[in-house]
Formats: sequence, C-alpha cells, structure tokens
Amino acid sequence: MNTKITSLLFSALVTGVFSFNKVNAQNTTKPNIILIMVDDMGYSDLGNYGSEIKTPNLDKLASEGLRLREFYNNSICAPTRASLLTGQYQHKAGVGFFDVNLGLPAYQGYLNKESLTLGEVFRSGGYSTILSGKWHVGSEDQAQWPNQRGFDKFYGILKGASNYFDTKPLPFGKTPYPVKLIRNNEELHPKDNSYYFTDEIGNNAVSFLDEQNKENKPFFLYLAFTAPHWPLQAKPVDIAKYRGKFDEGWDILREKRIEKLKANGILPANQTISPRDPEVPEWSKLTYDEKQFWKAKMEVYAAMVDNMDQNVGKVLDKLKALKKDKNTLIIFISDNGAQGGFNTYNPLGRGLVRNDGPVGTSGSFDYQEQNWAYLSNTPLQQYKNNMHEGGFSSPFIAWFPSKIKAGRIDKGTGHIIDLAPTFYELAGIEYPKNYNNVNTNPLPGKSLLPVLFDNVSEVNRGEPLFWERAGNRAVRDGKWKLVSIYPSYEWELYNLETDRGETTNVAQQNPGIVNKLSASYFEWADRTGVVEYSKFKLKPEVMPGGALLKK
Repeated sequence: MNTKITSLLFSALVTGVFSFNKVNAQNTTKPNIILIMVDDMGYSDLGNYGSEIKTPNLDKLASEGLRLREFYNNSICAPTRASLLTGQYQHKAGVGFFDVNLGLPAYQGYLNKESLTLGEVFRSGGYSTILSGKWHVGSEDQAQWPNQRGFDKFYGILKGASNYFDTKPLPFGKTPYPVKLIRNNEELHPKDNSYYFTDEIGNNAVSFLDEQNKENKPFFLYLAFTAPHWPLQAKPVDIAKYRGKFDEGWDILREKRIEKLKANGILPANQTISPRDPEVPEWSKLTYDEKQFWKAKMEVYAAMVDNMDQNVGKVLDKLKALKKDKNTLIIFISDNGAQGGFNTYNPLGRGLVRNDGPVGTSGSFDYQEQNWAYLSNTPLQQYKNNMHEGGFSSPFIAWFPSKIKAGRIDKGTGHIIDLAPTFYELAGIEYPKNYNNVNTNPLPGKSLLPVLFDNVSEVNRGEPLFWERAGNRAVRDGKWKLVSIYPSYEWELYNLETDRGETTNVAQQNPGIVNKLSASYFEWADRTGVVEYSKFKLKPEVMPGGALLKK
C-alpha cells in the first residue's frame, strides 16, 4: 500500500474516531432524568408536605428544588401509569379502565402501539432506559412487558400489587391474585422472607445505574415504588420508629398537618379545607382496643413510606458517587390519593380475607383504610378513584441543581400528561410521528420547563384538562373545576382559586360555565374513545380484603 493511500486511511480513521467521540460527548452532556413514583400515598404524607413521617431524602430534594401545590394524576394505578408512560390520556393509550380487557381499543388493558412509552422515545434519542418497580400496563403477553416496550433494563412486578416479603399469590377474591417477579424477562423465585421488595426496587436501580455507567450515554430511570400500597407489610426496624407516633389519632394529627401546610406555604391562607368526613369516626370516641388496632395500621404505613425514602437515598448516593448528580433532573409524584373504603375484616366487621399474621408481617393483607386515608389526603376531599381533589392530587417535587431555584413553592396546575413533553424537550428529543411503521398519537400535554426553570407560576395550557374513570368525570379549566361521581350524573362546580377543599358547589349560580365545560368534556370524550361506563355492566369494584373501592 503506497504512502498516500495509507495517509488517507489514517486520516479517515482519525476523523471517524473523533466524530464518534464527539457524538458520545454530546450524548453524555445531555441531562439524566429520574422519575420517582410511589403508590397510593396521600397528598400530605411526606415530611415536606406536613407529615409526621420522616422522609429526609425527599425533604432535601424539596428544600433544594421546587414543590407544586397542584399536580394531577388519574386517580388510580393503571390509568395513571398509562398516561405517565405515554403522555396520553389513558383511554387513548388503551387503559381506559384498568389492566383488564373490556373488549374495546380504549379499554384493552395494555398500552397500544400508537402510544409510545418513555422508554421507546428516550431510547430512540440515545438514552439508556431503566425501570425498577411496578409496571401495571400489560402483563398477559410478553410483547406488553417493559423490555419489549423500550426499557433496556427492568426489575419488578408486571401487575398491580405483591407481597413485600415473598412472591406468593395475594389471597383475595375467588381466585388468588398472581404475582410474577421479573428481571429482564426472566422470572425470579427468591426465598420467602429473604428480601423486602421496596429495598430490592432500590437495590436494582442502583445496580442498573452501575451497569449503565459503562455505556457512555445519558440515562432515564423510572423508579416505580409499590409502597405504601397494600398489603401493609414493613420491616420491624422501620415499624419501631413509629411506635406511639399516631396515638393522638387522625383528628388531632389532621389539624397539625393543616397548620404545617399553612406554615410551609403549601396551603395558602385564603384556601378552604375539606369538611370532616362523616364516615370517619371521632378518635376520642373509640375504645382502647379500637385505638390499638387502628394506630398499628398507620405505624406500618408510615414505616413503608420511611423505607421508600431510604431507598430514594440509595439512588441519590449512587448518583453522587457516579458524579452525575449535577446533571440530573429528578421528579417525584404519587399515582393517586390514599385509598378510602373499609376492609370487612377487622374487629368491627366481617371477614372475607383472614390475615395470617399481625399487621406489618408477611401474613398481613390489610390496608390503611378510610380513617387514616382521611389524614393522608389532608387538606383535600375524598380518596383514590374519586375525581374530587383528594382522589387525584399528588405531591410534586422537582430537583435539578443550578437549574431549579431552591426552596420554591408554586401553583403549577400540572398533569401527568405534561411529563413526557417536558422530558423530551429537556433531552432534545423529537417525538416521532411514525415509529416502526405505526403512526403515533400526538402528545396532548404541555411542557413544564417554563414552570421548572423560568419561575412561571403555572402551565400555560390554553385548553382544559379532562378525566374519566369508571364513570367518574372531571374538567379543570383555569380556576373552575367541574366534577361528577358515578352513578350520579349531576355536575358540581367549584372555584379552586379559593375553594380547593370543595366546600361550596356553585353550579346553580353559574349555569353558563357548567354548560361550557360540560360541552368541552363530551367533545373530549368522543375524540378520546371514552365509553359510557354503565354500558360495560360491571359488578362493583372490590379491592383486596373485600373492601369496596371508594367512589
């Protein structure tokens, strides 16, 4: 080979290597993104939102970042995750009701191909994609699983719940609820009581981050904790921290939370507080034995939240050890409000499911119930699967050093459909109009970047937000909120500017606003594929332990 050809080949090789390194250098300067979501945790259950529960790691993120007063989910597990993962309203993504197939495209119970997941879009933009925790948007066919829907690495459960100490089926209903623990498409069979699931979600996230560090790419991590979703099971060392912490009961502790929310600026002075729930008994009128029974539940619930925060701390420590903490956006939210309803197996009632052990142990299949959910959702009204504010309002924390002003609290009025466009804009990724020869659904949400980085108070949406789930409906447009609860079709109207407690229904005084928002709702429902819930002729929803899902 002559000298000239050798020189040209060497030059081409150097240029190629330089170009390759330049591309990789650009990739690694893109921000990393961590999305943390907890399960069935109430609006005020974090220390930085007014709780008695110790959450120092999330408190640190809040003090160094931004908290929003108003951020919305879809009021229940699978529909929230469908919107979160795709940026679509849940019906458009195929999970209009739950992860069960009701025979229509909007209600097929798993994500459709027209709705791209965060994993698919981030991976197309050069990111590593990681999921540790709960999936809940498709499990029957492996094509619906996380690794097949864009996630390079996955550890967790495919369906909605599991034990925390083992993978035994959950004993409720006519057929025990199956549990599959998966790591990258392989089913795991750990020994009973050899692990605690929340710890393993954190440990696997940390392990995946170590593996990802070798890839010379930015990463997207979806950290999807199941805590504090039922069953109430926690490690003894964590439960011990909360012995006696709830002896005052839900009435006094609710008042204390309200004062903290006012003091820290989450609850504005001019805002109403939801009225006392008449279904919740007065703590002072309970017997000694009843108080012992109830406070034990909340001690375990608090331990589960505490342990979740510890695992957030593991991820933060790893981020710092990898020297990636200065270039990472972290968002924290909950998938719905705390769960209302009453379990029929307790000292006061009947038994559909027997606990095999005390609350907190691996034989416990209990949950928080409405009495304590009333505290968790302070100062808002109603519970999971309800379109009043307590059902679908989430705490919201955003942290990005030097990008987000430390200690800021603002209104926000964000929605989970806003996260996808926010992330893609930040990452510089164009959302594909066509993916694998499938035309994709356009994104209906708005980027939150002006709220996060430019100190804008709330999302400039230009159109209402909409909800429907199991016949419950809502519209949010500026200060106005229209809501109806199935099976009633009577619209209620609230001015959330001063009445987020939803104490005064002003529908009769404002028929024009009701008509306008109602018309908008039905137009949205038609183009989104919403079907009148009564047409499905479903039996009342029953949750584990025989507790009727609170409407």
